[in-house]
Amino acid sequence: MNIILLSGGSGKRLWPLSNEVRSKQFIKIFKTEDGYESMVQRMYRMIRSVDPEATVTIATSKSQVSAIHNQLGTDVGISVEPCRRDTFPAIALATAYLKDVQGVDENEAVVVCPVDPYVDESYFKALKSLYDLASGDGAAALTLMGMEPTYPSEKYGYILPKGKDEVADVDAFKEKPDLETAKAYIDKGALWNGGIFAYKLSYVLERAHSLIDFTDYNDLFEKYEALEKISFDYAVVEKESSIRVMRFAGMWKDLGTWNTLTEAMTEPAIGNVLFGGECENVHVLNDLDLPILVMGMKNAVVSASPDGILVSDKDQSSYIKPLVDSIDSPIRFAEKSWGSYRVLDVSKGSVTIKVTLNPGSSMNYHSHERRDESWTVTAGEGIATLDGQETKLTPGCSIEMTAGVKHTVRNTGSVPLELIEIQLGDEIDVRDKIKW
Repeated sequence: MNIILLSGGSGKRLWPLSNEVRSKQFIKIFKTEDGYESMVQRMYRMIRSVDPEATVTIATSKSQVSAIHNQLGTDVGISVEPCRRDTFPAIALATAYLKDVQGVDENEAVVVCPVDPYVDESYFKALKSLYDLASGDGAAALTLMGMEPTYPSEKYGYILPKGKDEVADVDAFKEKPDLETAKAYIDKGALWNGGIFAYKLSYVLERAHSLIDFTDYNDLFEKYEALEKISFDYAVVEKESSIRVMRFAGMWKDLGTWNTLTEAMTEPAIGNVLFGGECENVHVLNDLDLPILVMGMKNAVVSASPDGILVSDKDQSSYIKPLVDSIDSPIRFAEKSWGSYRVLDVSKGSVTIKVTLNPGSSMNYHSHERRDESWTVTAGEGIATLDGQETKLTPGCSIEMTAGVKHTVRNTGSVPLELIEIQLGDEIDVRDKIKW
């Protein structure tokens, strides 16, 4: 089975745990035997449980690549969008990636779905059925999965099938309606449009070539920035007459707000949290080392991270985005392919960061033009390389890099390597980095 997972968005509705590089799909909230896993980890794991040989490709922006490698490793395929160009260019690029980079035959089918719904095992079995429908002889150009509505919603578009069979031709698509119209759609047997569909690679490649002048994946990648911003629905779905829909009645939730996200939590708190007095329907997610004490609250969500602290009534938490847009603050935590970093202090002329490298991992070999840096090891072992010269690192060791010095560090031990990095300079900027 070939699957493209669409991973986008800046995740501002789940501030402060999400930011421009750490979207909601990377927040670890689902309890497992070994700790917690994120939406993208859960999705990837359950796809593999249904089909261990599945080819999984994640279509995403370059800002999310490090987090994906951090959480899923390097075996997963990644189709990187050079910039945001909506869903049609992203799907076209990922489809070309499957054919030209992954070597998937253009006569094979692929299922496209979002990376971040909250679902159970029945969903992944349904994806396999959807893939099989799209793979068969005489399959429709597009085969969609429509979700059986559980209530009249104004948040989703609707699919109107011809009849109530498990698989039926599509009569019409409807945009997000008002409440009364949504009720009328449901009475007619309409399904939620969850953005899940399947097709043969050749179909979307033909559609892409008819709209874009390109030769192959590399050529499309180079021209990507100049492409028109257009959704897959407008570019393809609304112009296609050969469409069928498969009903899905299992669990499916869009965890797009704090209110809906906390509904999926199996426990009221994650992190260092204490409850006092009588609390009712309160969820707390603490990403800080400091304890949070919550007393006598009802219907609330509390969330803390290096980027900020949220205390909100659950219903009001849905309206967070405009307020977060007004916050002008640098990102203070991010996951990287080699580990993570957390900003501890920002002062005029200096930034102090805690860096954690996973066992066997190393940073890119790089330099800075406008700042000096120093590393002090607090845990683990590794090797620092400065202008080609290697130095062994153990707890207590310190090493300095002046501006212009090429440097990297590698974790050579079996436990995380932890460093305190101090940056000094008049113009400290994340863009001041040259990779070698």
